[in-house]
Order: sequence, then C-alpha cells, then structure tokens
Amino acid sequence: MPTEPPLGIVSVILLLLLFYGLTMYMSVKISRGNDENADDYMTAGHGIGFGISAASMTATWIWASSMYASATSGYLYGISGPIHYGLWGALMILFIYPFGKRIRAVAPRAHTLAQVMAVRHGRSSQLMLAGSNVLGSVISLMSNFIAGGALIAMLSPLTFIQGVFAIAGGVLLYTIGSGFRASVLTDFAQVVAMLGAVVVLVPTFFFLLGGTDLLREGATNLTPEQSNFFSSEAFLMQGAPYIAAVLAYAIGNQTIAQRLFAVREDLIKPTFITATIGYGATVIGVGMLGVLALYAGVQPAGGDPNNLLPQLAASHLATPLIVIFFVMIIGSLSSTADSDLAALSSIVMTDIYGQTARRSGRAVSPRTMLLIGRLTMVLATAAAVSFAALELSILDLLVFVGALWGCLVFPVIASFYWTKVTNSAFTVSVLLALAAFLPVRFGWLPRTTGMDLVVELIGVVGIGVVLGLMLFGFFGPKVGTIGGTIGALALAPFAIGLIADYAALSGSLVAYAVSTLVCAGMTFASRGEPFDFDVIARRTDDFDPEDDPSTSSPVTDLDDEPATV
Repeated sequence: MPTEPPLGIVSVILLLLLFYGLTMYMSVKISRGNDENADDYMTAGHGIGFGISAASMTATWIWASSMYASATSGYLYGISGPIHYGLWGALMILFIYPFGKRIRAVAPRAHTLAQVMAVRHGRSSQLMLAGSNVLGSVISLMSNFIAGGALIAMLSPLTFIQGVFAIAGGVLLYTIGSGFRASVLTDFAQVVAMLGAVVVLVPTFFFLLGGTDLLREGATNLTPEQSNFFSSEAFLMQGAPYIAAVLAYAIGNQTIAQRLFAVREDLIKPTFITATIGYGATVIGVGMLGVLALYAGVQPAGGDPNNLLPQLAASHLATPLIVIFFVMIIGSLSSTADSDLAALSSIVMTDIYGQTARRSGRAVSPRTMLLIGRLTMVLATAAAVSFAALELSILDLLVFVGALWGCLVFPVIASFYWTKVTNSAFTVSVLLALAAFLPVRFGWLPRTTGMDLVVELIGVVGIGVVLGLMLFGFFGPKVGTIGGTIGALALAPFAIGLIADYAALSGSLVAYAVSTLVCAGMTFASRGEPFDFDVIARRTDDFDPEDDPSTSSPVTDLDDEPATV
C-alpha cells in the first residue's frame, strides 16, 4: 500500500461534484420536461423502451456491493468464487421474466408487489411484503454507502464516514426531484461508464499484477479448495446459498418489481435477457480481481475484504486509471442506491398512503403522494447512513437479506397462479418460515444428530422447491413439480449429513421449504371461493386517473418498435 493516498481531497471532491453534477443536471432536465405526476414518479408511465429499461435493469443489478462481494468471493473461495457469484446472479435475472410476464398480465398498471398482495389477500400480506422490502432496501442502501465510504477512505485522505455522507448526499440530491424517472435515465449513463471502466480495468490489473507469470508463480498461495474449479467448499459456502438468495431477490425485491411495472409489457423478455448477459460478464470479470489478489498474496487492509478492490486500485493503478476505477464504483453504487430510494418512496406512497386512502374512501392527492415520497427518501438516506457506520460485511448482508426474502417466494408466486391461496395461508406460511429460518441461520439450535437430521430433511425439501420454482417459471407446474421432486431425491444422499454444517445454506433452504409446505397445505385444505384475478387489474390502477396514459410522458427509446431477441 502506498503511504500517501493516490487522490487528494480536492481531486475527490471535484470528481464527486462532476459525477453528481452531471446526474443532477439530467434529473433537472427530466423534471422540467414532465408535469408533477405521482405515477410517473413511481413507474415512469409503464412505458419504458428496450434500451433504457435493459440498461437500468443491468445497472441496478450491478451495484458496488455486488462488485465488492464478487471480488471477496474470488479472494475467499478461489477461481470458482466469481463464477458462483456472477453466474447464479445472472441466471436469476433470467428467471424473473417468465414470472414477470404473468405479474404484468395480472396487474398491468400496479406500482408495487405489495399493492397487488393487498388486493389478492389483504392488509397483512401487503404489510409483510412491504415491510420486507423496506428492510431490504435500507440494508441495500447501507451496503452501497459502505462500499462508497470504503472507496473514498482508501483512495483519499477523507475518512470512511465522510465518504458515506458524500455518496449519500449526491444520490439523494439527483433522485429526490424526479424519483424513478431520474433513476432509469441516469442508469443509462452510469451503465455505459461502468461497463467501459470494466473493459479497461480488468485486463490492466491482470498485467500489472504479473500476467501469466502470476498465475504460475502465485499458485502456491491457493489452498487445494481455492485452486479447484469444482470446489465443494465454494459451492456450499457461496454458490448454493446465493442460488437461493438471488431467486428470492428476483421475486421479492421492489427495485426489480418497479422496473418490471415500468417497462413496456412486450419488452419484458428482451430486457431481462440483455440484463442477464450484461450482469454476468461484468460481475464475473470484476470478481476475477479478487482471484488475482489471492494469487498475488494480497492481504486486505485491516483484514476487511470490503477494502480489497479500492486497495488494489490504490496500490497498482496510475492516477488516470484510478479515476476510471473511482467512476466505475461510484456509478455502480449510485445506480442501485437511487433505485432503492425510488423503491422505498413507491412503497410508502402506494402501500401506506395510497392504499390507506382508497380503503377509507378518501380521495388520493397526487401532490401529497409526491411530498410523502420525497420525505421517505430523506428519512431512508438518514437511516442507511446511520447503519453504514457499523461497517458490516457486504457479502454477509446480501446473502442474509436474500435468505430472509426466501420466506416469501413461494407464497408470492403461488398467489399469481393459484386461485385458492388465501390470506391466512400466505400470512401463516411466511411467519412460520421466518420463525424456522432465524434459529437455523444464526445457530440457535443445539447441534445434535437428531436436530441436524431434521434441518437437513427440511433442507432437502427446500432444494426441491428451489429447483421446482425455476422449472415452473419456464415449463409450467407439471414439469416444475416432477423436476423439483427428482432433484430433491437425487441430491438427498449428498445433502443429508452435510448441509447442517453450512448455516447460510441450510437457513435459506429451510425458509423455502417451510413456507411452501405450510402455504400449499393450508391452500389444499381451504374451502374458500376461487379468486378472480381480473379484480387485481381493476383495483391497482394509476393514482392520477385524470391523466390519459396514452398522453403521459413515459421514458421511451428513440426507436419505439418492439425489440426482439
């Protein structure tokens, strides 16, 4: 590590002012070109075109935390670590689109998934989904602020907390005016800068750290598991928990749902396929920097893996390349942080104010909704900054939140396809899954042979649920049920006696299994009337009904023809 940080205080401030000044300028231009409209603030008129929607989806999924976590995975688990992080994350984006098409068909003009659950089931289901998203988005904001603070502290004389305040203030300033519209349009510029930086930096680091000689001479720094591309440790510690976690992110995360409700309905498939490719290539490439650091024998500053990427930049890059690296990380964290702010504002605007007003028979005031949305952004930013001071592990945060959302995945998906799912089935299954997940995840249960066997048997069911849901999205319920059952039976001999030793994995699988078994069991036992899905479309319409949707100002591409893939 150099004794002096590579960037001075003035340089960092100028870079931040330039970056956030340009995004602020874009946000102001967006505001001037559109009337104050609560629906546009939340979903940009439900008509975003292919180019902007694909770029926004890619930028939102490629956050600074994912770059840091992928590099950490490469450093901890060796050559297969970034593959397990980036590949499964990319495939989960792909798995969104078949479910996404169904969700949009049922609720074409909704704003949040929780809003749909309010119509489908009732208040308790809505609050569970909204509450989990508030928690998840605040944690996501916090992790991105942690990444930004670590970056600025490593590359400049500024402290970690000063960096956190600078990033938080910049993101809030350009997002608060136009909400989701600012998020998606600035995402386009940010993803171009981000991808360009990755193309330059990954090969540069490879040659600066030693090129092919590094791979030959540094192999002694790797353990047998780290040097094994098919490492069971990498799969069980990183790959398998992340498969479960990211599937839950795909279904339960409002930042993803918001883009699903905003993109033109006929462009859902090409949007998510393009984002799949962009995310996988970028995050796996950045994760390989962690592998190179492992080969080079680099020790993370302070023993904190969050410092690994900025430490590599500070130690090996010339100033112009450090600037490129700085822009890459700032762009990636800003694109996700603004999405979290937009998601949080939509949840409060829709699920707290809008739905409450409609339920009580009061008229919904779009002006009041906008004020509430902006106040939500301010409060969320303040909360995330406060929590960021704890400097928690980014990788652990991501896996934990994803596993927590695993309690919701089956009840949410089933609610869009199965007419007999009831509010009680949804609510009880989620609560029991959460009650089972927490003691398994945090090791509160006694480690006895009998208890481990119970956890592992439930975990095997969870394996079948995850596989079955993936197959169900593309091939329907019959293939999903058969494939999930066969997969669980085939993997049971390997899983039993093993997965209880991996808390993150077993906790996730238990969450999936318990929520599925309880929700399905209560639904089969229910004698209620089948639900009419047409009701959802009628009761999740826009909050500005006086505006004709065809004359609103959605964000579209220059070429408005449907894209094909």
